Amino acid sequence: MKILGGKLKGRNFYMPHGIRPTSDIIRKSVFDILGQELEGLSFLDLFGGSGAMGLEAMSRGAKNVVFVEKDIKCFKVIEENLTILEIPYYERKDRYFDTFKLDAFAAIKQFAKKEKQFDVIFVDPPYSRELAKKALKTLSAHDIVHPNSLVVFQHDKREGLPDQQGRFSLLKTRKYGASLVTIYRSS
Repeated sequence: MKILGGKLKGRNFYMPHGIRPTSDIIRKSVFDILGQELEGLSFLDLFGGSGAMGLEAMSRGAKNVVFVEKDIKCFKVIEENLTILEIPYYERKDRYFDTFKLDAFAAIKQFAKKEKQFDVIFVDPPYSRELAKKALKTLSAHDIVHPNSLVVFQHDKREGLPDQQGRFSLLKTRKYGASLVTIYRSS
């Protein structure tokens, strides 16, 4: 797969075997919605898989990118992708990138306990397990977003998400084949 935009545009990265990747169309669409430049923003890639969304965010100038993935095979691929793209964990003093081999729900709770907050959260759990709803409820119960933050879910079209969950309000939903991209704004 390739980075689609920003300073790393066109660079290749690895995709773990056996996972459902975020397609180029969905990645492009999400970043069209978010804005092409993420300069100065913090980005959390939950259920990271290959890290494609976090890598795109880094390429587009995100100040802080955190990858969370519990599967050891995928976690190693994220770290390998950071290495082949020559992105050190501390690129510059004002930029920070990190990986956590954790369950996404445990990570949310850990970030809340440490009072860590993000501007954009991308959530792409495995399909057919109702994990998008669970992630939305967990995010709603733990304060890890700034006011006006965006939370973007890629989920199975059969898993409907509510218009409102705590301080998250539905901004838009787009359909891409068997997937939905649902975006919330925090108050």
